[in-house]
Amino acid sequence: MQNSIDHLIPMAIEALDAGFLVRAESLMQTALNMHPKHQVVLEIMGIIKGLQKKPLEAAGYFKKALKLDPNNQGLQYNLAKSSLDGKNFQDALIQHRKFISTFPLNLDAWVNLGMTYLYLNRDREAIAAFEECLKINPSHKEALGNIGAAYKNLKEFDNAIFYADKAIQIDPHYAEAWSNRGVALRQLKLNIEALESYQKAIDINPQHIDALLNKTVLLNDLKRHDEALVSVEYVIAADSNNAEAWSRKGLVLKELYRADDALDSYHRALEIDSKNLEALLNKGVLLTELKRYEEALSVYQQALTLDPEKDYLYGLSVYIKTMICDWSHYDQQLLHIQSKLAQDKKVAVPFSLLALLDDEDGHFKAAKLFASDKFLESTVLGPIPKRASTGKIRLGYFSADFRNHPVASLIAELFELHDRNQFEIVGFSLGPDDADDMRLRLKGSFDQFIDICNQSDQEVAQLARDLQIDIAIDLGGYTQDCRTGIFAYRAAPIQVNYLGYPGTMGAPYIDYIIADQTVIPEANQQYYSEKVAYLPHTYQANDRKRKIANKLFKRADFDLPEHGFIFCCFNNNFKLTPNTLNSWARILKAVDGSVLWLYEGNEKTKLNLIKEFTNRDLAPERLIFAKRVPPDEHLARYQLADLFIDTLPYNAHTTTSDALWAGTPVLTLTGNSFAGRVATSLLEAIDMPELITKTLQEYEDKAIDLANNQNKLAQLKRKLQANRDTTPLFNTPLFAKHIEAAYMAMYQGYQQDLVPETLRVDG
Repeated sequence: MQNSIDHLIPMAIEALDAGFLVRAESLMQTALNMHPKHQVVLEIMGIIKGLQKKPLEAAGYFKKALKLDPNNQGLQYNLAKSSLDGKNFQDALIQHRKFISTFPLNLDAWVNLGMTYLYLNRDREAIAAFEECLKINPSHKEALGNIGAAYKNLKEFDNAIFYADKAIQIDPHYAEAWSNRGVALRQLKLNIEALESYQKAIDINPQHIDALLNKTVLLNDLKRHDEALVSVEYVIAADSNNAEAWSRKGLVLKELYRADDALDSYHRALEIDSKNLEALLNKGVLLTELKRYEEALSVYQQALTLDPEKDYLYGLSVYIKTMICDWSHYDQQLLHIQSKLAQDKKVAVPFSLLALLDDEDGHFKAAKLFASDKFLESTVLGPIPKRASTGKIRLGYFSADFRNHPVASLIAELFELHDRNQFEIVGFSLGPDDADDMRLRLKGSFDQFIDICNQSDQEVAQLARDLQIDIAIDLGGYTQDCRTGIFAYRAAPIQVNYLGYPGTMGAPYIDYIIADQTVIPEANQQYYSEKVAYLPHTYQANDRKRKIANKLFKRADFDLPEHGFIFCCFNNNFKLTPNTLNSWARILKAVDGSVLWLYEGNEKTKLNLIKEFTNRDLAPERLIFAKRVPPDEHLARYQLADLFIDTLPYNAHTTTSDALWAGTPVLTLTGNSFAGRVATSLLEAIDMPELITKTLQEYEDKAIDLANNQNKLAQLKRKLQANRDTTPLFNTPLFAKHIEAAYMAMYQGYQQDLVPETLRVDG
């Protein structure tokens, strides 16, 4: 029998040398049938399985062979390497350490040990292993390149670039080092250099998938969408089953406003790999923007099953549920979010928390985490040279909402009223051109109006510097389509957070937030990274030119009952909470024949709210839904409502001004954050303090009292009508003077080389 095996082994080796793996395996299987514990046969079988790319099977054979010859150096190494190739990293770690303890100068073993640590995300230990490689061979390019990769993982990007450069000095055609160098440069916001590094990797290896995909993302972020599309389609042409490529193609198509095509790309990615987390998240974001909330929720929930700790995912899923008023497990979800925030975990994007938590400290933590994660400050453009005062102060207003949008409806007249003897104003439009009436009006209200939708953050920041903008005002904050990255590059020597986002940005490069004593009390400044610029009366601009349609609507026009008290709340649905609905239910039960008129976001929201009202023993017919109508008609229909009842923790903001402008009283409950104190600020500015409550019981009692006391309500409406034109809230010229005084104080401080400090404008 032994002679037969001795005959089979050289035949198998000869077959291996000729590349005939199937024949070699057949010969060795015959040998194993004769002698299952033949060490050489087991070793050759392991080699065959390795060549067949079956590393775990190979490891099994090497393990059996090693038991027969424990001191065999080749077997020890092959077992360790097969475990690594088979991604059995813990076993690979054990085997490589064991091998190195006997053969400490084996270079390949140290390389493999370092790779194992990299795969296990133990980057410091990986660096130590690769440094041992360099002791044996100081010019080992893979060791240098992988040290750079480990530093990249540790977010020590300067070190990552240093080691990538050393590897490239040894081998200028080392594509992997060029690719990793690009990633590190990208993180340092050295975008052009990063692009050049990716391209170098691709020039060396046109099939370098990581470089191609990273190039795609960078081009997309640089707003070079057509080039990004070419890049990712090259990957797909080479490998049509690359799920990551399909997902990134979806991102590019989304930026090109090809939503259906983007969804098709995400669908293709998930067909290939149903567990592709990137594709799920991208798809969820797009579905949310398309207001297809149920589908978005399903996608996020699927993603949560794959990675419940994924950054921001949990908060996004809860936020989407609020969009359709799905409050299942609501209290537990809020507790989970609060617990994660207390641990400084990236559990939710800042905007989503404004309507979930009445907690200024929580909002601050979330903003700081988000800014440091997504929008790190960059010094790529260098400091802005100090400019002497030239007379006019140049204001740059940045917004994605220069169109028919709540922010524009508030601030439009301010742009028209700015004192052109003291200020020059430039509008930087970050969003698409809807070509609506508001867009046309806004275009005419600026000294310059620049569409920067297709320019990168760095390009926009440089443009603002070239235009010598003195004060850059971000009107969007962390709302949809935000471009915080522009301000991370420092677009102007003074940068201001105003109006669109009711909270702190948590970013060191935003110098001021414009507020009033109500929305940010003195004692609460600790929850803001910005210095507060206090305006008298209220922080909110208003537009006296808002048109109210001349139509005389009847209740029947909106399916309202002919008789009975009409409470209304036209806030977005995500601002509604179970506690708010509990309160409204108690109010309605106490006022016979009353109804509640709400904004109808979508059909699912409507059904969920009807269900919630039914669960609170209220008939569905007491809930009336308002469909979207043109802005002037929306203001006109307010006059059919008797009383607007506000939400908490996120008040009505523009909606409060709308109601008051139309003559409908707004009853609010003051909250514990900026977002929950806005309506209070507006009511104070229109001198209607009797509509401000401090406790839930007071809020409910006041609503019931006004509904049951028509004379008192009529007096309130008369007072509101008189105050509309005599108090500060809608006195836009007065407001313009106040905010201009704030801008001048900021600018004077800058000219005097003073660091930003809290400032106050006298009434």
